[in-house]
Amino acid sequence: MKQIVTTENLKISIVSIRSHLLRTFLTILIIAFGIMAIVGILTSIDSIKASITSSFSRLGANSFSIRNREMFVVGGGQPQNFRHITFNEAMLFKESYSFPASVSVSVWGTGNAVVRFRSEETNPNISVTGSDDNYIITSGYELESGRNFSPWEMETGANVAIIGGQLSHNLFKNNEDPLGQFVTIGNNRYQVIGVLKERGTTFGFSGDQNVILPVMAVRQNFSRPNMNFGINVSTDNIAELETAISEATGVFRVVRGLRPGEKNNFDISKSDNIAQMLIENLRQITFAATIIGIITLVGAAIGLMNIMLVSVTERTREIGIRKALGATRKTIKQQFLAEAVVICQLGGVLGIILGILVGNVISYFIGNPFIVPWKWIIIGILLCTLVGLVAGYYPAAKASRLDPIDSLRYE
Repeated sequence: MKQIVTTENLKISIVSIRSHLLRTFLTILIIAFGIMAIVGILTSIDSIKASITSSFSRLGANSFSIRNREMFVVGGGQPQNFRHITFNEAMLFKESYSFPASVSVSVWGTGNAVVRFRSEETNPNISVTGSDDNYIITSGYELESGRNFSPWEMETGANVAIIGGQLSHNLFKNNEDPLGQFVTIGNNRYQVIGVLKERGTTFGFSGDQNVILPVMAVRQNFSRPNMNFGINVSTDNIAELETAISEATGVFRVVRGLRPGEKNNFDISKSDNIAQMLIENLRQITFAATIIGIITLVGAAIGLMNIMLVSVTERTREIGIRKALGATRKTIKQQFLAEAVVICQLGGVLGIILGILVGNVISYFIGNPFIVPWKWIIIGILLCTLVGLVAGYYPAAKASRLDPIDSLRYE
């Protein structure tokens, strides 16, 4: 019997919605906009978080770096800079660090190089890094073909290069085997000895448009005053990461000539620290999006309540007839609550669909696959149900309290 009453209430609600299409449609749009704001922005944020986590996880959770400046993320305050790390300091650390780990020394060459092969030429946006043979391991790269630097090539600074996968496709368009070919960077020619596996894009930027040279080659061909060297360490066992960091701190303090009690004049950061800092900053955007959506939903709830009050007034005679035929106050209240919830759910469904589309447009532009945010879909449906119950309760209670005799007299 209860199921029959509920079904009947839903049918009456749908009939009432159809008879007031314009104002119902406007209310649905307001609700849909609020849900779209929440689902769309939060879907985008989920996609950005996944992209950040994926990008930095390639470095491995067992890695850390030693640099001359603290990490800086917009909104995170002013980082502290220390004196540059010299080549001799970096190499002395590598020789002195006895912990079971891979240690690489690297230096930034340039970020706007032009690479040429015969008639092919890249845009001036190729990054050049000087490194040793451990750099591929500590930076999360993998070789697709070719080999790593030999000890002789690293020691002499031979003009050999390992290139990114995308760069290889851009230069060797006629299916030439890149291995053994010579490319030109600036005034120097380098023989390609290896090609890296592609790692994809992050926020629309490719990490595969790069060239890795022996560190001595960058020192010779991209020389500048006070070149700053970086040190990356990848431990053999992730459980020993904190121990490895502690030992690295002690060793590098000795290398830098620091006395006991002096503060570190360098920064050690784990590979996932930047990712966590970026994700932390996204919480502010999440909070702002939630507030915008809630404010919109409050406006929608007020609009819905107004529509329901007007509906109660217009249907006074109908309510009187239903009560005269035996409808209880509870049944009348359920009917109007069901109508409010149905309107909210229609707006919620539209808002969820629009929100998923908006969120995945952003996901597409940052190179992520299509995602369905089930968590936000469920939250959106629950929010719509709550808004419908809150906005519809007072009009429903008012309708249920109408006197049947007075209602039948209403014109």
